[in-house]
Amino acid sequence: MKMHAITVSILAAFLLCLNPPLEARGPAAAGKIVIARGVDVTSLDPHKAISSVDLNYCTTVFDALLRRTGSNEISPNLAESYRNIDPTTWEFTIRKGVFFHNGDPLTAADVVFSLNRAMHSKSPLIAFLGSLQNIVAMDSRTVRIVTAKPDPILPNRMAFAAYIVPEKYIREKGDAHFARHPVGTGRYRFVSRSAGDFVKLEANDRYWGPDSAKVKTLVFRSIPDPVKRVEALNKCQVDLVAGVPPQLIPSLRANPGVIVITGHSGRLIFLGINPLRSSGSPLSDRRVRQAIAHAVDRETLIRGALMGAGEPLATPLVQHTFGYDPSIRAHSYDPEKAKRLLAEAGWPEGFETELATPSGRYIRDREVALAVADMLGKAGIRVRVKVYEWAEYMKMLRTRQQEPLYLLGWGNTIFDADGILVPLLSSHSTISHYSNPKLDRLLEAARFEMNKDKRKALYRESLLLIHEDVPGIFLYEQMESYGVSNKVVFSPLHGSERKDSDKLELEEVDTLELKN
Repeated sequence: MKMHAITVSILAAFLLCLNPPLEARGPAAAGKIVIARGVDVTSLDPHKAISSVDLNYCTTVFDALLRRTGSNEISPNLAESYRNIDPTTWEFTIRKGVFFHNGDPLTAADVVFSLNRAMHSKSPLIAFLGSLQNIVAMDSRTVRIVTAKPDPILPNRMAFAAYIVPEKYIREKGDAHFARHPVGTGRYRFVSRSAGDFVKLEANDRYWGPDSAKVKTLVFRSIPDPVKRVEALNKCQVDLVAGVPPQLIPSLRANPGVIVITGHSGRLIFLGINPLRSSGSPLSDRRVRQAIAHAVDRETLIRGALMGAGEPLATPLVQHTFGYDPSIRAHSYDPEKAKRLLAEAGWPEGFETELATPSGRYIRDREVALAVADMLGKAGIRVRVKVYEWAEYMKMLRTRQQEPLYLLGWGNTIFDADGILVPLLSSHSTISHYSNPKLDRLLEAARFEMNKDKRKALYRESLLLIHEDVPGIFLYEQMESYGVSNKVVFSPLHGSERKDSDKLELEEVDTLELKN
């Protein structure tokens, strides 16, 4: 009997170590936070994510092998450790005791399945994971990743959007079911969605880490009208508002229960050029593209239509990105030179074209598009602006059906030039409208160059080529403003729109009553 009692005690202790009681993991999550944004999540499947709105949702429900904790800091996540075995081989050790929301245990096989799935040709993530050549499970907890060539920023890629999903669940239920009922390992689990309205999540009570969710319910709401978003915060219907336009900041600052946080978003806003949309397009001529660059007055655009919520850019890279080169200057504002270039290209009377823009996705996006159209009109380019709802806009981008000109933003995804130049300007990217073999070679060389100084030199050469050939007009880095209830503990990552919503906390849980 005594021996039996000892055995039972040992077994009980062992089970507690494997799955400690909730009390041992800290206080139970309580309260509710509602986050209002201008657009809805486009896909609940993390391997179809393309925008920062999608990725902010993904980070709450799913985990990657690594996680960015600062602009230059990456920490272990589902991988408890990793090492670079040789220039092209990386080994990741997967944590013990991690379970998906449906109860399936995490194994190395799930990691292999997930990374291969994210590298599918139809996934928007292929541009970021293209260096991966072979992914192998050495045992149940060890994964080896072999790259085509030495990859200096593979940890950045593993911390960006290489989310891990359950192989067994997806193989049994299928991709379509998974896209409606997603399952991850994150601090929050999916509860429900009303397309175009909200996504509701709840704290994962089997979260693997010691720092579990502090808030029980998290809701992402889509409120396209910025006036209504701010009004909802002032009425305590939501807790955190993203994308507050400058003209509405004073009303929030007048509210003693609200804090306004403003800073660099890391988001490039640019005028994309799609010469593929129609045959014989004048945009296929470099001189026409240079004319457009000289017709746009960035300073006036930022002061006027944007109401100061941006900093001008000369290249696609913002200052927080590896490869940024401050010595490259933007094309001067010179409408007369723009007219001369148009005449040289055979368009002395100008031409007509269309410019597409979303509404409510970026700060004053519609107003910016109209202002750009007006500037181009003064140079002889007559522009008709077309406004789209965000989901339709994303569909057009993925199928390369954008208008000849289009307004788009791109986030500082991995704090490296590779995460901006490759998806936007490589001829191999699924969303690029540009093809330049020389640029492709430069970007390929930079992607696999281990020496930082040589990488910077390759990116400088790339940026100079881009500046000369003008595949797009790079307007400004958007300054992001958030309206936050003073009951919410919130600190955005500097130089990025990533919000780490799964780490939000409430100061006064008992007094907060929010409505859907």
